[in-house]
Amino acid sequence: MFEKIKGFAFDVDGVFTDGGILAMPDGDLLRQFNAKDCFAARMAVEEGYKVAIITGGCSNSLINRAMSLGITRENLYLFSKYKAPDLELFCRRNGLALDEVIFAGDDIPDIPAIEAAGIGACPADAVPEVKAAADYISPYGGGRGCVRDLVEKVLKAQGRWNFDPKKPWSGKYPEEIAKFASHGAKRD
Repeated sequence: MFEKIKGFAFDVDGVFTDGGILAMPDGDLLRQFNAKDCFAARMAVEEGYKVAIITGGCSNSLINRAMSLGITRENLYLFSKYKAPDLELFCRRNGLALDEVIFAGDDIPDIPAIEAAGIGACPADAVPEVKAAADYISPYGGGRGCVRDLVEKVLKAQGRWNFDPKKPWSGKYPEEIAKFASHGAKRD
């Protein structure tokens, strides 16, 4: 099932997160991401898989989090109401066929993309309509290991679940993140 996957596309709220959103006075919307889910997404990027975020949401913190995982700006689809065309655009931009991509979503707006993807997936706590449309239901909830489960299954099926702690992360972080990180990363 997972052997031919070359790309991942994820909804955010309810997949990368548990769906909770904290509205800040400045208008930013804060979400709590699971570190293990984010590690797996970063592993997918490091292993050469194309990774997209396709979400109805938008916030500066979301953009920065996605980019810190190595997800490029062109693979961020924000304010996406009808997600299947954005999934198709992600595939075209990255030379992927729809059947080479997993799309994971948790709610009704995600169903067309779930049905269009090679593997339509959802977390254990997705709404019943999404579970009925999905090819794979993770045993983990949104923001509680669902992303990790999907990425790990694909990479392990393809013999690519490897982590070398001596090898630095590749990719470029947004300038403000790189500048902040460099202050604490100095070693003697």
